[in-house]
Amino acid sequence: MARLKEVRVIIFGTGGVGSWCAEALVRTGLHHLTMVDSDRVADSNCNRQLMATVKTLGRLKVEALAERFAEVSPEADISALALRYTEETAEQFHLEDYDYVVDCIDSVRDKADLILRTTGNGRSKLFSSMGAALRTNPTLVRTAEFRNVKGDALARALRNRFKREDRFPRKRFQCVYSEEQAARNLFEGDGNGSLVTVTATFGFTLASLVINDLRKL
Repeated sequence: MARLKEVRVIIFGTGGVGSWCAEALVRTGLHHLTMVDSDRVADSNCNRQLMATVKTLGRLKVEALAERFAEVSPEADISALALRYTEETAEQFHLEDYDYVVDCIDSVRDKADLILRTTGNGRSKLFSSMGAALRTNPTLVRTAEFRNVKGDALARALRNRFKREDRFPRKRFQCVYSEEQAARNLFEGDGNGSLVTVTATFGFTLASLVINDLRKL
């Protein structure tokens, strides 16, 4: 518990996965948390994102979350950055100041850059979420080192990008992914449907990776 009050964690992306990860960390006793997300709450978020309610529609996600966490843990040091992580904005975040970086980014380009920078900074430990969309079975959520993630399109796209650019992560890092094969015919509409039972399991599993890693120190 003392270590949870000392370490600094930054989460990139506070949607269906990141919002639940942040909630679990704060409720477990994490004191210093920075959340990064430029998006606002939309009605389409209400099926899976922690802070999405009719009262928070239109609000910045990170601000809605920070307000919630102030009621859960008033003494916690919560920073809400309404920014987007990209290769161009990366220097603003000072990744080397954090003990843990939690990656919940959807964009392959931005995710790849965050992985390369974090694994190369010599201090921060990275935990990364792969694809949670188009799955329905939370019992098939798993953890594995990035190179051992199988059957995940996002991980495959990242590996292809690293190979194409001849740039690779400098350190190994653990990922949360699903062994379930994504099926596009499970949901109506053109988007990548998601279920809270799966996205929240991803988020809680990411939080558990941070918490259990601290227990080893």
